[in-house]
Amino acid sequence: MDTPLSTIAVVGLGTMGTGIAEVLALAGREVIGIDISEAAARQAVTSLEASTARAVGRGRITEQERADALARFRTSDALAAAADAELVIEVVPESYELKQQVFRELDAIVPPTAILATGTNALSVTRLAAESQRPERVLGLHFFNPAPAMKLVEVVSSVLTAPPAVEAVTRLARELGKEPVAVGDRPGFVADGLLFGYLNQAAAMYEANYASREDIDAAMKLGCGLPMGPLALLDLIGIDTARTVLEAMYSASHDRLHAPAPILGQLSEAGLTGRKAGRGFYTYEAPGSQTVVADALTPSAEAAAGEGRPVASVGVAGSGTMASGIAEVFAKAGYTVVLAARGQEKADLAKGRIAKSLERSVAKGRLTAEARDETLGRITAAGSLDAFAEVDLAVEAVAEDLEIKQQLFAALDKVCRPGAVLATTTSSLPVVAIARATARPEDVIGMHFFNPAPAMKLVEVVRTVLTADDVHATVRAVCAKIRKHPVDCGDRAGFIVNALLFPYLNNAIKMVEEHYASLDDIDAAMKLGGGYPMGPFELLDVVGLDVSLAIEKVLHKEFRDPGLAPAPLLEHLVAAGCLGRKTGRGFREYARR
Repeated sequence: MDTPLSTIAVVGLGTMGTGIAEVLALAGREVIGIDISEAAARQAVTSLEASTARAVGRGRITEQERADALARFRTSDALAAAADAELVIEVVPESYELKQQVFRELDAIVPPTAILATGTNALSVTRLAAESQRPERVLGLHFFNPAPAMKLVEVVSSVLTAPPAVEAVTRLARELGKEPVAVGDRPGFVADGLLFGYLNQAAAMYEANYASREDIDAAMKLGCGLPMGPLALLDLIGIDTARTVLEAMYSASHDRLHAPAPILGQLSEAGLTGRKAGRGFYTYEAPGSQTVVADALTPSAEAAAGEGRPVASVGVAGSGTMASGIAEVFAKAGYTVVLAARGQEKADLAKGRIAKSLERSVAKGRLTAEARDETLGRITAAGSLDAFAEVDLAVEAVAEDLEIKQQLFAALDKVCRPGAVLATTTSSLPVVAIARATARPEDVIGMHFFNPAPAMKLVEVVRTVLTADDVHATVRAVCAKIRKHPVDCGDRAGFIVNALLFPYLNNAIKMVEEHYASLDDIDAAMKLGGGYPMGPFELLDVVGLDVSLAIEKVLHKEFRDPGLAPAPLLEHLVAAGCLGRKTGRGFREYARR
């Protein structure tokens, strides 16, 4: 079964098939492109000529390499052209009937030693293999779009696949300069299996009118470092395609998180399938364009503005990393800041942490020595909340414990002057429960900064049902002055970022529990296939498994969805004291410092 895979047929010459053909031809393989549409075949040749010309222009390949690659690519409108292929990769539309028909015809055409690969990202490889006369030679080979640029290839084995076939295509993927990851057969595999659940929840969040499309997308880009927001990504993928993938995932998992959000069906039925149609969640300049244009749902600057309260001085309560970071942000923006902790010594240590942070900025050329001194001079360290008597805005950044925060807000209610805005940085607790600890809940709002506060641009602005309009306007104006991007959301567990991020992390843990894929392969799949800056297990170990578990529990309690129940493996690791990098061991082990 040691097949050289030097002659490869690609069935289906759409965008993906053409991209795969280009990768193979440039890597020295003889490529037969097959499509029943002569127009598609001609377009594939034109696309290959254009893309290789661009590669020559950018110095990535020589003119001779381009000529050789083009000479290795030929097209046909008949499957019979695959008769000499050692590997056939089908990338026809996502339909069992269509793919099974292709496989049945190929059985009678290709030699017994040939490997048949499906490029599906949603359908069962096992079901397709069972229809073939050579199920041991059938597997999944899932490239990502655009195939020439994306490094990830998922190699999907069914229970019927022979190991030598898997080894042959894995070796091929590496020779193509790709990063193959081995996965089992379930809809979505690894990357799409995690990605589409997250996209579905984002669509449902928007459909529930919890946050605007712009705020959902900005929150995930700025809060998680993602290259695109989920709704813009759905438009790029195609809303109809996403719905098909989710239907396949739900039919296999029966997990409500995979049940397509109704809005996906409504948009699909209306023909509003995203960029390719010129309209989906957003409206585009023309079908196929990536340029978003304003429409009836685009928020206006006038609507977002409002008359707020004047803010010149800010109190920050807390002595940890988040509190000192927030105090630094406000002081840099010109505000007079009181940093209060439980005792003068703790407050002085927190101010000392700010001094070190500012010094690092000076050393890196980001801040002048004069600006450092002026910033530090605006901060007063205090050992008691009594120092907040005249502040215009009080921001708490203490432990994520409802009782502790309620006690703090009860104290702020007594100390702070009438009209002062009181803000909590909670990431998971109900803001209204904190507000009710005061006699002025209308003055209370959530300002969820992200860590590290000086670097992260996002602030989730959380209104309760009691928050006054001018308090909301005040906080948005303050965010603009401190150069942060505010996103509006309601007072429910997880707000935007954590409500979308942690179910995705939880699902990654479940994949490992089920021995579906390894930690390393899952992390690689999400970085290479989804453009994530960190894989889910890298991120979990950085955030802290105990923190992650607490957020998962809050989400599960709020939404009561069985799919949000924390993965048992996460609970076991926390119980064992394996909390991530901070303890030297989480999902991985770390060197002690």
